[in-house]
Amino acid sequence: MARDEITLRYGCNPHQDVARLFAESGKLPITVRNGAPGYINMMDALNAWQLVRELKQALGLPAAASFKHVSPAGAAVGVALGDALQKAYFVEGMELSPLAEAYARARGADRMSSFGDFVAVSDVLDAPTARILRKEISDGVIAPAYEDEALEILQKKRGGKYLCLEIDPAYEPPEMESKDIFGLTLEQKRNDLVITESLLDNVVTKNRNLPDEAKRDLIVATIALKYAQSNSVCFAMDGQVIGMGAGQQSRVHCTRLAASKADIWWLRQHPDVLAYQFKKGLARPNRDNAVENSLLDDLNPAQQTAWEAAFDVVPTRLTVEQKKEWMAKLDGVSLSSDAFFPFRDSIDRAHESGVKYIVEPGGSLRDDEVIAAADEYGMVMAFSGIRLFHH
Repeated sequence: MARDEITLRYGCNPHQDVARLFAESGKLPITVRNGAPGYINMMDALNAWQLVRELKQALGLPAAASFKHVSPAGAAVGVALGDALQKAYFVEGMELSPLAEAYARARGADRMSSFGDFVAVSDVLDAPTARILRKEISDGVIAPAYEDEALEILQKKRGGKYLCLEIDPAYEPPEMESKDIFGLTLEQKRNDLVITESLLDNVVTKNRNLPDEAKRDLIVATIALKYAQSNSVCFAMDGQVIGMGAGQQSRVHCTRLAASKADIWWLRQHPDVLAYQFKKGLARPNRDNAVENSLLDDLNPAQQTAWEAAFDVVPTRLTVEQKKEWMAKLDGVSLSSDAFFPFRDSIDRAHESGVKYIVEPGGSLRDDEVIAAADEYGMVMAFSGIRLFHH
């Protein structure tokens, strides 16, 4: 009996021109509604779908993820967007359903990294979400179903080649999973750990006050980590990822990367930045580049030229002092780490970016030093006892 399979355009690279997705038994739970998938598309889609499915199950809210190279650039649940974020995410004046708000947040976490993203949504993809997707540079989307109008909108994207995948929401994978490397097969039990608030019960700091919003954000960050390439550290706030540091070999480098992205997310909301008047018709990626360039302390000649070209009247960039003053207002950020902090350096860096709430597995020889650092800053830290490496 022939296996149910989908032929892929190519593997990780175009010269790997034999690639497919198949099920060893039974029918595939995925249907291609538009476009032609590649190997990395499917890797992103399958990881991203698991992430949004878990977010919806954990928090009961519509969820979305923006994936690049098998890690989430952003993930979020459908929390209402305020005026500042609507403007920062370029969705001001658009019809916004809860699912559309979730995707706008997921895309807005790190708009530079989300360029050419693969998207997952937990609910039926509706027209408001499709209208946002139509405006963004994106490779494809996976959803449990599509509204007719939404599919019509997306089928016109990228010259009709935009990839739309539909997955059976009732599909459950086998308990065991395997991966072939160099002709040899690795096998393990699937990571089916359910992320719940119980992972936050073991608070180890003097400050034990975890508000409901922080619990929500810690869950968002932890579920995002579960599907990010390790090592990884995730910052979250307001129901969304605001900085993901994934795939680093050092824990503090994960933290620095995530923190730098969180800083940019916050600086994008500075009133002077929100007031930028871009040239009429300037493409969204060019606006993103202009905003990022505006937040650098120094611009090289090429960056300066690109920055000036985005405006008819070039605005004044934020000064170092303005940025410091604005960053001092960032507070209440949640942080999750996929493994323990071996030193206090990550806590010190996290404090600079407004982190107040932390969950990590614990188990380091220097746990006492890490806890002491958190206590110095008045943070709340919970030890989950659970490592979440993902490769």
